[in-house]
Amino acid sequence: MQGTLIVMIVAGLILGLLLFKFISPNKRKSKPFNIEKVTDLKSVTIANIDKMEDGTGFEMYLYRLFLELGYTGVYKTKGSRDFGADVIFTDRHGIRNVIQAKRYSVDNTVGISAVQEVYSSMRYYKAKKAIVITSSRFTEPCETLAGINHVKLLDRSDLVKMIEAFKRNDIREARNIIEAEPRMILESWSEASSNELNEIRKDYKAEKHISKVMGD
Repeated sequence: MQGTLIVMIVAGLILGLLLFKFISPNKRKSKPFNIEKVTDLKSVTIANIDKMEDGTGFEMYLYRLFLELGYTGVYKTKGSRDFGADVIFTDRHGIRNVIQAKRYSVDNTVGISAVQEVYSSMRYYKAKKAIVITSSRFTEPCETLAGINHVKLLDRSDLVKMIEAFKRNDIREARNIIEAEPRMILESWSEASSNELNEIRKDYKAEKHISKVMGD
């Protein structure tokens, strides 16, 4: 009886190990990627960035990357009360830039708030250019607002190109990607080609409420 029990226990342990080895690796969650344990920044890939626990690691990666790209005046702002900028650097033309870093999953796009925040931070940090860098993509409204305000957007494909250039020691190419002129939208509501301002889309519900309150 005792021998049978021992056999059953051993068989159960073996079965459990087999299940752990062949089934659980596909289901269990992998450990978050910790940038602070990395000594060689060239070893970091876009896959590693995707595995970071939150945006803090991405900010640290960009901070280190810009230092290794030879930029001057590189700073990482505090985690709280950063006023909309995560990293600051001075480019090859001596112009200070503010960066907002967005480490999002591929299916989670970056909206207009990123542009609003980084653009508004320029005056606080006395910068002349603003950039948003993401591991994902940008929404169309985000691209439109960035184009009107001349905010540089670097999406996942741009980030991959930066990483690859850095890995092959092509510092110039990495800098060219970062410092390229933003996509600009010169006209807002097509007003530049018209002597009259286009009519703003009205909130008729609000107008009806005001009319009722004011007794018109």
